[in-house]
Amino acid sequence: MNSFVQSWENLDWDDITCRIHAQTAQDVERALASETLSSGHLLALLSPAAEAYLEPLAQRAQALTRRRFGNTVNFYVPLYLSNLCANECTYCGFSMSNRIKRKTLDAEEIERECQAIRALGFNQLLLVTGEHQSKVGMDYFRQHIPAIRRHFSSLMMEVQPLSQDNYAELKFLGLDGVLVYQETYHPRTYAQHHLRGNKQDFIFRLETPDRLGRSGIDKIGLGALTGLSPSWRTDCFMVAEHLQWLQQRYWQSRYSVSFPRLRPCAGGIEPASVMSEAQLVQTICAFRLFAPETELSLSTRESPHFRDNVVPLAINSISAFSKTQPGGYADGQQELEQFAPHDNRSPDQVAQAMQRAGLQPVWKDWDDYLGRRSQQNV
Repeated sequence: MNSFVQSWENLDWDDITCRIHAQTAQDVERALASETLSSGHLLALLSPAAEAYLEPLAQRAQALTRRRFGNTVNFYVPLYLSNLCANECTYCGFSMSNRIKRKTLDAEEIERECQAIRALGFNQLLLVTGEHQSKVGMDYFRQHIPAIRRHFSSLMMEVQPLSQDNYAELKFLGLDGVLVYQETYHPRTYAQHHLRGNKQDFIFRLETPDRLGRSGIDKIGLGALTGLSPSWRTDCFMVAEHLQWLQQRYWQSRYSVSFPRLRPCAGGIEPASVMSEAQLVQTICAFRLFAPETELSLSTRESPHFRDNVVPLAINSISAFSKTQPGGYADGQQELEQFAPHDNRSPDQVAQAMQRAGLQPVWKDWDDYLGRRSQQNV
C-alpha cells in the first residue's frame, strides 16, 4: 500500500541541504511575493538568506493567521499517564536506562488528574506515555480512555506507533487526534539516537501518519525534534513534504505541526545543530505561508517571553502549565519529568498574556452538536 515512505526515498537529504543553503535574496523575495508557496519557495524561506527578511515574513504570516483563524488561540494540556519505556533514546528523560522512579497511573489517580486539569479550565487534553507496549498498550488504553474522554471535549494522544486497526478502535473509544513526531528524517542520525526497543524501526514510525489517515483519525500531528540532526533546516523541510503528502491523500483529517527544540532532561544530549529563537520564528512563519490552513502549535518548551511575542504572529494552538510527569497536576512529583518545561506560568497567566496581545483563548475544540464525538457516546 502506498505511503509517504516511497516519496521520502526520493528526497535526497544532502541535496536538499545544499539547495537550502544555495538560496539567494532574490529567491526569498520571489517566495514572499507568491500567493501560494511551492516546495521550492519553502526552501528559500527556510534558508539562511531568509533571515534578513524576518519582518516581512512575520507580517505576512500574521495576516494569513488572522484571516484563517481570527484572533483565537486554542489551549490544551498534556496528561502523562506513564513514564515506563522500553526504548533507549539518547535525548529523552524516560529512556529505559535512566535511573528515575517509574510510575503508571491507575484509574483512581487518572480520575484525580482529570479533575485537577478540568479545575484549571482545560477542555482539550493530550495523553502522553512512554513507549511500553505490554504495560501501557492497547489493554491499558481500552481500560482508561472512555473514562478520560467523559471529562473532555477533545482527546489527543502521543504514545508509541500503533496499527491501523488499533487507531480505528481508539477513534471508536473517543480519540480525536494523534501526535507522532518522526524526531528526525535522517536515517543515520535516527539510528544513532534510538539504541534499543521498537522505536529503532525508522520505517514503521514513518508510516504511522499514513495508518492514522487510513483509520480516519480527525487530527494528525507532525514534527521533528529540532537539534537532533546536523541540519534542522532539512528536517523542517522534510516535515513540510510529509505534511503535503498527507493532506493530498487524507484530506478529511486535520493537521497540526509542532516545533519542539531539545530541552534539558536526565541523560540528555547536546544539540547537533542549534536553532536560535529568531530562526524558530523564521521557521514557524515559513510554515504558515506554506500551509495556511494547518494548525501550528508551540509548547511550554519555549520561554514565556518568546511565546508571548511569537504566538500572535502565526501560532494558533498552545499548551500551558504542562507537567511532564505522571501525577503532575494532582500530586506534583517533579522527579519523574520527561523534560524541563521553560514556561511554568499558570493557565490564567498565559491566558491573560494572550488577551493583552489581542487574542481570545479557546479552551474547547468543539461541542457534541457539531458532530465530532466518540461512537461510544452516540
